Amino acid sequence: MKSQRKEMVLRQLEGRGIRDGRVLAAMRKVPRHLFVPAEQQAASYNDGPLPIGFGQTISQPYIVALTCELLDLSGDGKVLEIGAGCGYAAAVLAELAEEVFTIERMPELAELAKENLVKAGYPDVRVVCADGSLGYPDEAPFDAIAVAAGAPAPPDHLKQQLKIGGRLVVPVGSNSRYQELLKITRLSDTDYETISHGEVAFVPLVGAGGWPDEGY
Repeated sequence: MKSQRKEMVLRQLEGRGIRDGRVLAAMRKVPRHLFVPAEQQAASYNDGPLPIGFGQTISQPYIVALTCELLDLSGDGKVLEIGAGCGYAAAVLAELAEEVFTIERMPELAELAKENLVKAGYPDVRVVCADGSLGYPDEAPFDAIAVAAGAPAPPDHLKQQLKIGGRLVVPVGSNSRYQELLKITRLSDTDYETISHGEVAFVPLVGAGGWPDEGY
């Protein structure tokens, strides 16, 4: 599996322009196969998302790496992830930041993420079962927030929970299945800079600050 991870990083990440050495090292290290269902093991390092149950997916490795690179983490920050899923991206973030909190709205997936993170050697990642679109005010402010689901607009709760200089990476679009990946940097109490990093396709962000729950 280690050789498959090295190949994944070489072809899928470096080959597409990911240059952050810390991100590349984290992607080489985290055992993605420990986070996918047994029936998907053979496809663990394929170039694409994989189903993890409950209508959710583990993101394509490139998207995880791109999100982490855009967050611009230096190793000593506090990071919030919205959409824990199976826990894989949180494990990668744990290689890049001092504290990682991840929120999952589905109790079954929150429990799965906890189990996977412990199994893979990341027991310190805090998994919370809640509406991620509202963020995690108890631990705010954050140096960076990553959203692993598409929102109709950048959630205000998340923007307000950034430190000054903090970065929010979130897929945004009027279509619940296709979005553009935005990096939003907080410049002051009221000012933000927004840069688009291309089209992506995520499952919908369901919650008070996202899409209504219509069976997603």
